[in-house]
Amino acid sequence: MGLIFFFSFFVFLLGLATGSFLNSIIYRLQTKESFLLTRSYCPHCKHKLNWQDLIPLLSFLILKGKCRYCKNKISLQYPLVELATGTLFVLVGYYTFPNLLVTSYRLLITSFLIIIFVSDLKYYIIPDKIIYPAIGIAFIYNILYSHLKFHDFHFFLNSLLAAFIASAFFLFIFLLSRGKWMGFGDVKLGFFVGLFLGWLNILVALFLAFFIGAIIGVGLILTGKKKLKSEVPFGPFLVTGTFIAFFWGNNLISWYLGLFLL
Repeated sequence: MGLIFFFSFFVFLLGLATGSFLNSIIYRLQTKESFLLTRSYCPHCKHKLNWQDLIPLLSFLILKGKCRYCKNKISLQYPLVELATGTLFVLVGYYTFPNLLVTSYRLLITSFLIIIFVSDLKYYIIPDKIIYPAIGIAFIYNILYSHLKFHDFHFFLNSLLAAFIASAFFLFIFLLSRGKWMGFGDVKLGFFVGLFLGWLNILVALFLAFFIGAIIGVGLILTGKKKLKSEVPFGPFLVTGTFIAFFWGNNLISWYLGLFLL
């Protein structure tokens, strides 16, 4: 029990630090700056940030949500992404402990999904610089895992089938609507999460994505924040459905099938 607690605490701190780094990537994907060679700076006054300005969560709380230099408000995105990343890292670690190889892979995929969630929500774009490496890593991992774990390729073929089904579904919507209902980025995202989740869980993710999207969409229309023809990014819903399916997909499937066996 003590080992798991220590591991979870370490993973949470790692998640906070990773979340801070992901915020930098999200911002610099839009400004087309290097997120490795350029020091962090305030987006308002451009002042270079010191180490005490970059402590995940704590700096935001100590500075009361304002830049130390220009006093402009710091976007809530920064602490929320850090906290969300830390929390998701702990959940991933809990479900994959003590297999460090699988844990490392899942944490990396989680990081990709968080970037996609925020980028699509904020900028209405799923960056190719993120989705293509994510697909490549998931593809290679599934081949290696299928061979090393099962000594055959059924696991890989399962994930590939899920990827093609999800992407084909989104491609059909994209072509039918001529890009009005679904962007091509969602087609690529569908392929990626299919590789990640595999068969059955991808169905759970898709159902949840549309279900959550419908509820929030109706809520936005009723509150007057969106109109019927307003553009709403689908990526965040699919990423949310993906996380739920990954953590609790098997339980949801068992519960659903149990309804017909009563």
